[in-house]
Amino acid sequence: MKKTFELTHPKIKVARMIESAKHEVKKYLKRERNKTLPEGADYWDFDCKIGKTEQTADVIHVTTISQEIDTILAEDTTSFYLEILVKPATRTFEEKEL
Repeated sequence: MKKTFELTHPKIKVARMIESAKHEVKKYLKRERNKTLPEGADYWDFDCKIGKTEQTADVIHVTTISQEIDTILAEDTTSFYLEILVKPATRTFEEKEL
């Protein structure tokens, strides 16, 4: 998903547009996680970027998307760019030393 979310609309308030964008992101993540994993993969990993524009987007962790949206909107912007790329991944375990 590579999308620029516009937060201005003549009839819809900004708070509702923000909630709509967050809901769309959650729905996309759920849909991608439910897809069948390829052979040898344990889970779906996500590479995420967010920023005011595509050129100024910074890499973030998938769990902080909602917080980063709130941070960007605190700066009085009318739109933001969000990129979420899905890739299969395998868990790695580290041995604990006793």
